[in-house]
Amino acid sequence: MNFRAVIKKVIPKNFFAKVEPYGHWAEALIENIIFGFPFRGIKTIGITGTAGKTTTSTLLAHVLKESGLNVGYMGTVSIDYADGRGPIHNETRMTSLGSLRLIKTVKQMRKNKMDWLVMEVSSQALTQHRVLGVTFQIVGYTNLSHDNYHYHGSFSNYRDAKIKLFKQANRRLLAKRAGVINVDDENGKYFARNIKKPLTYGIKKGDLRATDIELNPNGSTFKVSIGGDVYKIKSNLPGMFNVYNTLCAIGIAREVGLSIEQIEKGIASLKAVEGRMNSIDLGQDFGVIVDYACTPESFKQLFAAIKPLAKGRVISVFGSAGRRDEAKRPLQGEIAGNNSDIVILTEEDDRDQEGMKIIEEIGEGVKKTGKKKDKDLFYIHNREEAVEKAISLAKKDDLVLLLGKGEETVIITNKPGFKSGQGHIYNESTDTLFRHYNETETAKKVLKKIVKR
Repeated sequence: MNFRAVIKKVIPKNFFAKVEPYGHWAEALIENIIFGFPFRGIKTIGITGTAGKTTTSTLLAHVLKESGLNVGYMGTVSIDYADGRGPIHNETRMTSLGSLRLIKTVKQMRKNKMDWLVMEVSSQALTQHRVLGVTFQIVGYTNLSHDNYHYHGSFSNYRDAKIKLFKQANRRLLAKRAGVINVDDENGKYFARNIKKPLTYGIKKGDLRATDIELNPNGSTFKVSIGGDVYKIKSNLPGMFNVYNTLCAIGIAREVGLSIEQIEKGIASLKAVEGRMNSIDLGQDFGVIVDYACTPESFKQLFAAIKPLAKGRVISVFGSAGRRDEAKRPLQGEIAGNNSDIVILTEEDDRDQEGMKIIEEIGEGVKKTGKKKDKDLFYIHNREEAVEKAISLAKKDDLVLLLGKGEETVIITNKPGFKSGQGHIYNESTDTLFRHYNETETAKKVLKKIVKR
C-alpha cells in the first residue's frame, strides 16, 4: 500500500503541501540515524541548475579522475561507485535518488575510499530533504529556466529550492563553503549571496572569464582567465552552452586544487557526454543528432549551436512530458518552428496525461511560425514511428534532431484504460507503464534499412 497516497487523500491539498517537507525531513533524518550518517567525512561536490547539470558534473568527474583522484558520481544518466568499473546506468532516471536509496548507495561507495563524490542535485531533492546529511564542500550553479517548477508553484519558489543547496553547503563551518556561480545568468546573484566564498564565471562578466571563443562542429577552443592564471581550453563538446558548462567545471576543479595543466588535459580528453549532442553516423548522407534538450532555454541554446552546421533542412522531433511545466509546451513549439524546416511532434513521457492533447498544445506554438499540419508539421504520437518518419523525410545534407529523451531507456506512458478522475492522487509506479525505448537504438535501426538500400 502507498501510505503517502492514502494520506494525501484524507488531508486537504493546501495543508498537505505545507507539511509534506517536514515528513520528508523526518524520514531522511531517521534513515540517516539508522545507517550512521554515511555521508559524514565524504567530500562532496553538488551541482544544480535547470540545464547543464549532467554535462558539467560528467566533465568535472572526468577531469578529477584524469588527475589521479578516485571519484564517485551520482547523476541523471549514471552512477559511478568509484570501484574501477566506471559509470553504470541509473535505472531510476532520478537526478537525485530518494533519501533511502541515496544513503544505501553512498554506504556502498564508502568502501571504495573516494577522494571526492560529484552529485547532480535537483530542486525536488532539496525541497524533500533527500540530501540531508550530505557534506557539500563545493557547490556549482549553471542556470535557471522553464522546467518542472510546477511542483514548486512558482518560479521564485523553484529558485529558492535550488538555493537551498548553497545554504546547506554554507552551514558546514569546517567545510570549504565554496560556490561556483554563472553570473551571466540573471539569477546567479541570488546564489552568490548565499555562500561564503563565491567564485563567479561567465563570458560577459565574472571572476572566471572565457575569451577568444572559437566554436566549430566538433567542439570549441577558448581561453579562460582569472587573476594571473590563463587556461587554454580545447573541448570536444560543441555549442556556446557547453562553454558555460566547461567554465563551471573549471571553477570547481580549481577549488579542488587541480593545476592548470591537469584541468586543460582533463577537458581535452573527454570525447562526449552520453545523450548530449551525440551524432549518429552509419554512412547516411544526412546528419542525425540525439540530444536531451527539453526546455525552451535549452532549445534556444541547441538551435543556436546547430543552425550554423546545417547545410540542408533541419527536421526536429520532440514532445513534452506529462506532469511537467505545461506553459513551456507552446514556447518549445514556437522555438522549434522558427528554427526547423519540418517539425514532428511525438510523445516524451505522457505519464497519466493525454498524449495527443500534449502534442496539440505544443503544436499551437509551432503553428504561430507558419507551419501547416501534414505539410511541414506532423503529429505522430508513437515515438518510434515519429523517428522513422523524420529519417524517411531526410535528404542529402539535411539534419535530423531527436530531442528530449537523450540517453533515457524508457518512455513513461498511460496504463491501458487508465483515466485520471477528480480527486485521484497520481502515483507513477501504479498509474503508468515503463516501455523500453532508446533513442539512439531506434534511430540506428531505421538508418540501417536506409544504408542497405
